[in-house]
Amino acid sequence: MNRTEKDLIGSLNIPADAYYGIHTQRAINNFNISGVKLSHFPEFIKALAYVKWAAAESNCQLQALDKKVEESIIKACKKIVSGEYLDQFPSDMLQGGAGTSTNMNINEVIANIALEDMGYQKGEYKYCSPYDHVNLSQSTNDAYPTGLKLGILFYNEKLTKALLNLVESLKNKGKEFAHVITMGRTHLQDAIPLTLGQEFNAYAATLQKEIEYLKYNADQCLEINMGATAVGTGLNAIPGYAELCAKTLAKITGYDFYPAENFVEATSGTGAFVAYSSALKRLTTKLSKMANDLRILTSGPRCGIYEINLPPRQAGSSIMPGKVNPVIAEVVSQTCFKVMGNDLTVMMASEAGQLQLNVMEPVITYSILESQNLLTNVIDCFRTNCIDGITANEEHCKSLVMNSIGIVTALNPYIGYNNSTSIAKEALETGESVYNLVLKKNVLSKEELDKILNPENMVGTK
Repeated sequence: MNRTEKDLIGSLNIPADAYYGIHTQRAINNFNISGVKLSHFPEFIKALAYVKWAAAESNCQLQALDKKVEESIIKACKKIVSGEYLDQFPSDMLQGGAGTSTNMNINEVIANIALEDMGYQKGEYKYCSPYDHVNLSQSTNDAYPTGLKLGILFYNEKLTKALLNLVESLKNKGKEFAHVITMGRTHLQDAIPLTLGQEFNAYAATLQKEIEYLKYNADQCLEINMGATAVGTGLNAIPGYAELCAKTLAKITGYDFYPAENFVEATSGTGAFVAYSSALKRLTTKLSKMANDLRILTSGPRCGIYEINLPPRQAGSSIMPGKVNPVIAEVVSQTCFKVMGNDLTVMMASEAGQLQLNVMEPVITYSILESQNLLTNVIDCFRTNCIDGITANEEHCKSLVMNSIGIVTALNPYIGYNNSTSIAKEALETGESVYNLVLKKNVLSKEELDKILNPENMVGTK
């Protein structure tokens, strides 16, 4: 069963039970590109519904929208916010038209849900129109980027929660490994000792900074251009609507939205998106570096560093029996590479906007929301399948430290740089330990040497 709808292109058959309309159907026909539908990002759909809710409430308060129509529109928005009708958003995330297909998808679904609430049939748009009622005082060019900004804020909450959990896990490992002495390395060469706990606490500290940085950049999304309409001049928006709509959106979402100072700039500008995407990229550089560190530290088990054990997750080879690979750390880095690529896409799409509108916003939307989802998922995976199960090879760590040349640095304040250099050189040439050479040369007594090389004395400020 189908119903027929018309637009300026002509007539088109639409499934009778579909809540979307002709514009969405044309998007389905035109943009079979990524295979990733709008429904893949439910928080974005929820955000768009909130935008339409705020618009309807504001228009009604300004006496531009009938109260009965407003009530039905808001009921429809609330249902979408609660997660209903997710299957009614089949538009491809990659689309031409600066997001018009997405804006009309939400408009049509809201209108048809509202029509049923009012006792009418789907498609009887003279009673509640996707254009004249749901899209009143709006354009795609203000509603779509505002929806994206709210969507970014929603997904940032999930990402932040995942990061907080990972930071907590790293801190727990910091406590667990606080007593495990190991060798620090610079330039991939032996440096001076520290504890494994200090390493993991450093990982926790650096990710804590990223939580703060993500929030700082996400907060740039609080400036919105609702009421700017097509190019920022506010044509067809009711006087007072812009301020009221921002205030209403803040009220119903809990975020402190405010109108942009210059709507023409805000309509074409994508600076907030570039900044937030860059913050995601900054996070990935740290996550991938951490994953690489863990792969190095677990290398072996017989012919590598092998200071820690990552929990085994699957057999590592189709040809080498007994091999177990650090697959979780590997997938973390691969995910980070994908997010870095998405950031490049956001940058190029932002630069490609012309004059009073950036028509490339759909790929900006797809890239940022995908990056947020990917990072949230991989961080949870990293924490539960890797970090929480790491164990330390404590005795091996200690033996590496005591047999290293690096401990000679701890002797500098007691025997001088020249003596330390001479001992280090001889140790390298002969294979003799620093410890034995110091005793042989009577540079220090055994009691003095043991005190200086006590692990607790080598990992802090003395």
